[in-house]
Parts: sequence; structure tokens; C-alpha cells
Amino acid sequence: MLTRRDLVRVGTLGGLVVAVPGIFAGCSDDSSQPKPPKPPAAGGIRLVSSDVARQVADPALVSEGATAVTALGAGLYGQLVSEPGNLALSPFSAAVALGMTVNGAVGATREEMLEVLGATDTDALDQGLNALTAYVESLAGPVPQVEDAEIALASANQLFGQDGVEWQRPFLDALARSFGAGVREVDYEGALEPARAAINGWTAEQTHDRIPEIVPAGAVDTSTRLVLVNALYFKAPWSTPFEPDATSDDDFHLLDGSTAAVPMMHGSAGYGEGDGWRAAHLPYAGDTLAMTVVLPDEGREAELDALVVDGGLPGLLEWQSGDLQLSLPRWTFLVGEPLKDALSGLGMTTAFDPEAADFSAMTADEALVVGNVLQQVFIAVDEAGTEAAAATAVVMDAGSAPVAPPEPLVVDRPFVFVIHDVQHGTPLFLGKVVDPRG
Repeated sequence: MLTRRDLVRVGTLGGLVVAVPGIFAGCSDDSSQPKPPKPPAAGGIRLVSSDVARQVADPALVSEGATAVTALGAGLYGQLVSEPGNLALSPFSAAVALGMTVNGAVGATREEMLEVLGATDTDALDQGLNALTAYVESLAGPVPQVEDAEIALASANQLFGQDGVEWQRPFLDALARSFGAGVREVDYEGALEPARAAINGWTAEQTHDRIPEIVPAGAVDTSTRLVLVNALYFKAPWSTPFEPDATSDDDFHLLDGSTAAVPMMHGSAGYGEGDGWRAAHLPYAGDTLAMTVVLPDEGREAELDALVVDGGLPGLLEWQSGDLQLSLPRWTFLVGEPLKDALSGLGMTTAFDPEAADFSAMTADEALVVGNVLQQVFIAVDEAGTEAAAATAVVMDAGSAPVAPPEPLVVDRPFVFVIHDVQHGTPLFLGKVVDPRG
């Protein structure tokens, strides 16, 4: 019996790739198979897809998708926050990629994946993610209230499958209906490097070259049967930019007790606070998206991490009346997070087990198993705004005006950040900066 591996990767700005290998298990019933492949698409790669049109998103179902993204983000944050170095996740991208994958899962494999995604039903999850994606993408475009301001925010999905494998019709229907995706045929067995180049080229294009190589050499091999990718790109100016002339080099206190001189921006921001933490809320142009930066009180860093993990993220995004003076580091980094162990720690174990994984709803040709899940996130924060991929934010106005302005917030220690939409508070990006130098 051949070893089966399945690789999941996440591209910049939120991208997730799932590669699936397998062993031949026999032929499937003709009634479950898709129509013959369409002619070669651009670049000579044939597209196998359903003729089912993408479903018109129901705005009432956005919360279903937002719940899945928030639950997955909190779980992954809890599994990864203790690792050394900066942390950056795209809960949105990971949820969409895993949401596509669960449509091919059966039995315990499916149930564990749904539980990790905070869902109970695949169809409801599909519709919720479709609605959330449509809503998030609707926030892109020119901002009428701000001259020359424009928000870029786009999500794209693509699967790269082994040429000759027959994919189950219900699986292809679900991909088309809720994710607008089909399977592009490549040849992992006979042309591995061109297949890898096709995946990386597509992802680089979708992320404006911020993620040039989502699948590095060695990440896929001749046993790979499917690579599933979600890419998310985000770029937006602040509603009120920082003045570049006000930026100065100031000390940032690192975890080992030392300090590092970093470019520190100075300006004003919205205000929030709770037991053991203070927050700055930075809206982007148009006020439909925002970044929230949360600084724990000294000695209470672990309590803030626990609050995020235990479902307290929405409370961190609530605004109070008044503004504060903010000092915030400028930072840029590309972070890659292997998610296999984190997802296993959350209870998604069967999908990675070659003896127990069941993805027979994808194809009856081969027995497939997920080999790994890897995500990469790029983020750049400066005086003008933010460039990243996958962003979800919820901002709430609450409380009465304070008697006096809040004390200035100097973010000169490790802090948590969230890029989110304001209406639903969906965490498109979630992370922790321990060293702004990258």
C-alpha cells in the first residue's frame, strides 16, 4: 500500500493550500461523476468544474460564516501563541480553505472538521462562508468620503488536482455553488515542478506577489493528488493617517527584557479598555474595516491570551467614547505557520490519519488524507495604512464619554492585533507582535 499524504498550505494575505495524495481504490459509479473536462484554460491547464452557478449570497447568513471564522481563529491562536516569535494568522482564509475541504469529508473526518470550525452542518457552513465572502468583498472599492482613497479586498479559491482523477459530482457542485471554484488539472506524477509552478504562480498573482511561493520545493511530491488554495488580499489607507514627520525611533521592550529601537508612529485613535488591557481602534477609510491593537497590562499578558482563546475577542473590539494619543510601532513581516499540529490539538485528528481519514466524497478513485496544513501571512503597517491578506474586524461603540481624556497609549511592549470588519467583527487577521523588526 502506498503512503498517502495531503498537504495544506496557506498563501499570503491569507491563503490556504491543501494537497491530497492517495492510493487507487477502484472506480466510482458514473452517476456520481462530473461532466467531461472543459477545454484547456489559460496556460493550458484544463478545468474540471460543475455547471452549477455560484449561489447568490444571503446577507442573513453572514453570521454563520463569521462564527466559524472567529471560532477557528480563537482556537488556532491558543494553539500557536506560545511559540517563539511573531504570530500572524488569517482565520478567514483558513476557514474558507477548510470549509472547501470538509465538503469532501465523510464520517468522523467530517464531524471533527466541522467541530473545529464551530459548525454542525456542511451546507449551512458553505452558505455562511459564501455570504461572508460576498460581504467582505463588498467593502472593496473607492471610498466616496475620502479623496483618492480606495480599499482592495478580494478572496479567491482554486484547486489543483491530479490529471485523470475523477472528482465526485456533489463535491464539484459544492465548490462551484458556495466557493466559485473548480479543479485545474496538473500532473504531480509526471510533471511535478510545472504543477508546483502553476500553484505558486496563481497564488502570487492573487496576492500581488506578496506570497511568491506558497508551496516550496518538497512540499508536494508524486503522491500528491490535490492542492486546495484560498488567497486573500487586503490593502487600505487609515481613515486618519499618521504624520510621517512625527515618526521617531523609540524603545520597544522585548520578551527577554532587552530593548530594541523601532520606528514609532504617533497619532490619535479610538479607545477601549477592560480588566487587564487597553486597546486602540484604528479605522480604515470609510469606517467599515478597522485594526484593533490590544496592549495587556504589565504582567497580565497570559490573561489577555486566555481571553482571546476563551471567546473574548468581540469584547476587545468594542469602542468607548473619546480618543487617545497613540504611539504604535511600524512593522512588516511575512510569517508562515504550520497548522497541522494546531488543528490536531483542536480535535481534528482523523483527517491526518492515513488509516482512518475518509475523503471519499471527493473521489472514489483514491483514498486521500491530509498530510499537513501551512499558512503564510504577510502584513505591513505604516503611516499610510495596512497591506495584508485576510482581514476581519468588528467594532462596537459602547459606554459614556469619560470625564477626562484617556492616558496616552504607548505600545512599546508585545501586543495583540486584529484586522476586522466593523459590522460583524470577523477577524480577517489575528496575531501578536513581540518584535516589530520581524
